[in-house]
Amino acid sequence: MTTELDQILAAAAVVPLTGPSSPSPDTRAGWLEAVAAALDGAAEELVELAQNESHLPTARLTGELKRTTFQARLFATALREGTVLPTQIDPPQAEWGSGPRPDLRRTVLPLGPVLVFAASNFPFAFSVFGGDTVSALAAGCPVVVKAHPGHPVLSRRTAALVEQALASVGAPAGVFALIEDVEPSLSALRDPRIKAVGFTGSTAGGRALHDIALSRPEPIPFYGELGSVNPVVVTAEGWAERSDEIASGWLDSLLMGSGQFCTNPGLVFVPDAEQFLAGLSLPAPGRMLNSHLEKGFAQSVEVMAGLPGVAQAQAGPANEQGVVARVFTASLADVVASPQALDLEMFGPAGLVVSYGDDLFGLLELLRTVPGQLTGTVQGTTEGFEAGALTAVLSARTGRVLYNQWPTGVSVTAAQQHGGPYPASTSPLSTSVGLAAIERFQRPVAFQNFPPALLPAHLRS
Repeated sequence: MTTELDQILAAAAVVPLTGPSSPSPDTRAGWLEAVAAALDGAAEELVELAQNESHLPTARLTGELKRTTFQARLFATALREGTVLPTQIDPPQAEWGSGPRPDLRRTVLPLGPVLVFAASNFPFAFSVFGGDTVSALAAGCPVVVKAHPGHPVLSRRTAALVEQALASVGAPAGVFALIEDVEPSLSALRDPRIKAVGFTGSTAGGRALHDIALSRPEPIPFYGELGSVNPVVVTAEGWAERSDEIASGWLDSLLMGSGQFCTNPGLVFVPDAEQFLAGLSLPAPGRMLNSHLEKGFAQSVEVMAGLPGVAQAQAGPANEQGVVARVFTASLADVVASPQALDLEMFGPAGLVVSYGDDLFGLLELLRTVPGQLTGTVQGTTEGFEAGALTAVLSARTGRVLYNQWPTGVSVTAAQQHGGPYPASTSPLSTSVGLAAIERFQRPVAFQNFPPALLPAHLRS
């Protein structure tokens, strides 16, 4: 381990988590607001850096940065209002069913220093000061962020602004730090001073890190958002009523961000694939984030094209890097026989259209076998009887079910759920977006028979 990394982890380990010197919820709210203001103040510079490294459009990046600072302020408000600090107070009661009950007061405390692996496809919202970092700081946990190599200059500049803003409001020196490169991040992952991990990325990479986290002498929680193809089901009633709207809506969602969203609807089940494809016209996709993702996309497209029963239905014009948007087709029987198609995330501008005809029962049976997903979508009508059965099946396999909307775009709110059964995420009980994301980095503690002066302030009543 390098001296610099050891110093970073040592500083994080001494940030007080409990007791009178630990930062109060109001203090932590101030941290988040200070950083949000600093990032907003440097928005023009940051967006330019992000555009240079990610090739994403300026409008997209501007909106993403606004979402990022909004998220920080949302947590700040929740901290001040106490909505993310759950408590349960049970006063003494002599006549209690299980015997005399003592005074018990339950709350949550910070888990400890958190290691965050930044993502490539959201240079702000899932990066240095993205959802994992914000929710961990809101919980009172120090954060060590591993920068993504796809945007190193932006990461360093963002980290510098975060550090300056935190220092300006008196945050402890070890509460935030940035590291780079693979070996330091693996050393940090194995270090006993790290108590939890947040990750957004590939299934293979996330699973490897997850296994390290769980094989430590002291296993720690690994909150990984991994792969998802986000199945969409178009009902017969929905198609009859809104065919043009559904087909164009799917294509827009599929190609949004050149298909590089974790919520990209890469798998759609339709009554008749030929009718569905008739109105589609594939444009040249936008530039992908980097050559590594372009290569991965090409490989996954090759795998999809080679699956039994899968055929390429359409291919659009190439962009300047030679990347082509593609749509593949298969029948329900084909994907039953070759289930790999149900879990092949191409992570780019491509999708698979599966025709199920009038075999709703067969479709429901197949959907029960789909690996865990972030989202599942039903495109139907308000009166279609199929929608209820489909919703029940999809909700068992996904973390968020949509009706007559599209999964790209994840609202930052208290009710959001961004996670799902494995392999969508390694922890289906948690979310990486929304106010509930803080729960990943808090642990419950009960205080029994304590005098008020020794209790955390919010438990004294």
